[in-house]
Amino acid sequence: MLLCPCVRCSHTVEEQWIRRMSEHQSAPEQLAAGKSQARMPVLCSSCSEKRAVLKRPKTGHSLCKACFFWAFEEEVHRTIVAAKLFRPGETVGIAASGGKDSTVLAHVMKLLNERHSYGLELMLISVDEGITGYRDDSLETVKRNQQQYELPLKIVSYEELYGWTMDAIVKQVGLKNNCTFCGVFRRQALDRGAVMLKVDKICTGHNADDVAETVLMNILRGDIARLRRCTAISTASEGDGVVPRCKPLKYAYEKEIVLYAYFKKLDYFSTECIYSPNAYRGYARTFLKDLESIRPSSIMDIIHSGENLSVREGVKMPVQGTCSRCGYISSQALCKSCVLLEGLNRGLPKLGIGKHHRLHEKILSQQPLTEREKRKLKSVDF
Repeated sequence: MLLCPCVRCSHTVEEQWIRRMSEHQSAPEQLAAGKSQARMPVLCSSCSEKRAVLKRPKTGHSLCKACFFWAFEEEVHRTIVAAKLFRPGETVGIAASGGKDSTVLAHVMKLLNERHSYGLELMLISVDEGITGYRDDSLETVKRNQQQYELPLKIVSYEELYGWTMDAIVKQVGLKNNCTFCGVFRRQALDRGAVMLKVDKICTGHNADDVAETVLMNILRGDIARLRRCTAISTASEGDGVVPRCKPLKYAYEKEIVLYAYFKKLDYFSTECIYSPNAYRGYARTFLKDLESIRPSSIMDIIHSGENLSVREGVKMPVQGTCSRCGYISSQALCKSCVLLEGLNRGLPKLGIGKHHRLHEKILSQQPLTEREKRKLKSVDF
């Protein structure tokens, strides 16, 4: 199976995979297992009645559409039940970006909520980062999803929360570290949107590939604190203004999510962010795809390794507290969001990049920075 290693493509590797297989014949026929299918149709290994239209990347089983849909949905259901992600009567906010993961998540959550009587009230929460030509288009998809699934929708924007858009941030910081700003702001914005809607939990569309990539990134960065919690399927409330989160698609392969969206003909936005070509995650993703092409189980192997890692006794770990300025969770006097915002407002974008904790007291007391400190924090070599 050929995989595109390019992190700059406008479509995901999985979508290009389906496109390549569709060049000479229909995707369902190409996805059927083995060359022998050109001579003899393969029956579904589950029902043994209908013709198989795909071979599951996760298990290798050849399935018809109906059996694939059922298998995918029930695996998500088993994940939800085994991890006790929800309780009857809870209000759950679905993080909706308009992409394949969040669209499939919204579709499956609504379906399972009705099929298995979870008793949940579902809502959509979207974050508008202010990226012209990308987020404005994807939000149109979210609005269509709202009508299709008949769910309430709340959109919060960086501009209204922080006074900045990502377009304005990139103009100041460049393309090297812009994903740091976006990731930090988005996490807090999602929490703020959830608080506005008074939801009990947020569920995100993080899939198995995302979790495995995060494990690899944290290992390569030596980030023990994040490595311990990145494989958790749910997080407890960490303070005021922080809503518990969960990942119902944690064990779902990205390829299978694409196949599910493709065969269900779901309405989703497939263009990658225009500011992410240099994102560190892109290189971790390429490495993971190379591993998967050799050993498909490598995604789950990495996740299970992350789940079973333990930290030696005596290793100093960050102590969770709250930000002195905004009250958000932080292991420092100021949370990352406030430091990044302070740097942008002062024209010193490097303030939140790297370790500048010694400057936090100066920021809190509104002391002026020295000329030497300012030179180090300006965006000369971004």
